[in-house]
Amino acid sequence: MDRVDHTKLLNEFNPIGLEEMNSVKLMNRFDSKYVFSLNKLDELLEVAKKHYHILQLDHQREFPYSTTYLDSPDLVFFNQHINGKLPRSKIRYRTYENSGQVFLEIKTKTSKNNTIKERISYSPAGESLDALGEDFIRRFIPVDTSVLRPVLISRFVRITLVGLETAERITIDYNLAFENNSGKVVDLPMITIAELKGERLNKQSLFTRLVKEFKVRKTGFSKYCMGMSMLYDIPKQNSLKRKFLLVSKIENA
Repeated sequence: MDRVDHTKLLNEFNPIGLEEMNSVKLMNRFDSKYVFSLNKLDELLEVAKKHYHILQLDHQREFPYSTTYLDSPDLVFFNQHINGKLPRSKIRYRTYENSGQVFLEIKTKTSKNNTIKERISYSPAGESLDALGEDFIRRFIPVDTSVLRPVLISRFVRITLVGLETAERITIDYNLAFENNSGKVVDLPMITIAELKGERLNKQSLFTRLVKEFKVRKTGFSKYCMGMSMLYDIPKQNSLKRKFLLVSKIENA
């Protein structure tokens, strides 16, 4: 998969470091997602640079991520999402490829529709969780941790924009690819996923107004559910039909 280069444009943003960004850490937050073509990204960034800082670490402003999702043999977390259950959770290993740092994360959508994320630094060893991982998960989710196994890997490149005055953070993911346990890979090079994260739902958010100008609408989009449905023969995929049509429209435009 070819890497899209936005270096010149990203260098025009004012940078922000991790310490400054911690004021907008948002481990308990409301999320809004927007899915659009990579062809629109440069135009959107051109406008956003006037209003947002960009995360910079070791002179880098684009960061490759790898996420390994864990689930049970009966796909309890996948089915929670497909059935619209609240609260629902995902368990994953999140790897920051530049640094090699890995976290075990639990991401939960609550009955109030906000998102809470818990995580610990973790070094996976094989497919099974060790005692540290199992104890961490059981603190937050009543699940049989002994049966959890990796089922999907998603890879993407992320940039992070931060609005200091508005207490917002926007992650923008692109160069997306999924891989299953058999090594089958699906690339989605034209899909871009922007996620607005804030302490509360804010319909007057600058970023919300910005994406509307580019005729991009808010839409739910789970990388986990889409990747699983693209790479496995799983029941109840029909509920994702609109998402598949959106992906097809963007990829084939």
